[in-house]
Amino acid sequence: MVSTTFRNLNSEKRERINQALLTEFSKRPLAEAEVAPIVKQAGIARGAFYKYFDDLRDAYRYIYGVAMGSIHVEINEEVNDHTFRPQFYVDQVVAFVDNVGASQYRDLVKMHLRRNESLVDEHFDDSKLSGRQWAAMILSHQVIKQILEEPERRDVLISRLLEVLNLLARKENA
Repeated sequence: MVSTTFRNLNSEKRERINQALLTEFSKRPLAEAEVAPIVKQAGIARGAFYKYFDDLRDAYRYIYGVAMGSIHVEINEEVNDHTFRPQFYVDQVVAFVDNVGASQYRDLVKMHLRRNESLVDEHFDDSKLSGRQWAAMILSHQVIKQILEEPERRDVLISRLLEVLNLLARKENA
């Protein structure tokens, strides 16, 4: 867990550390990342790193959380009222992909999806989702991965997602 000491750092120093974390975790998968380049780029002592973070996994979770907070659009309205509107999910995917592409976190997100996703414990409680919402979430995440890997296929992948989500919506009305 990120320490209170880190959270209380002045913004300039915290930003230097954030940039060093972003650089390391965008270039190397978590399993190959090292503390040395982070502390060198950030201009901090190795001991300070461990004062701020439990380990590299903790630092990775922190910076990925910062990235998601900057990029991700909330979808709570759709989940809370249990509606199912296919275009809503497509719009969320498009917004996410556009936000990733325009952000400093693009390479971090790509690395996360390629190599780190299975290494980080992300506990998302999907028990409140309907079956259709759960399926839309899984499909949306897969489409995001594919678009980030093959941006030239974006339009085809978005069309296919909408087609499948419309099938799920029809099933609801049948």
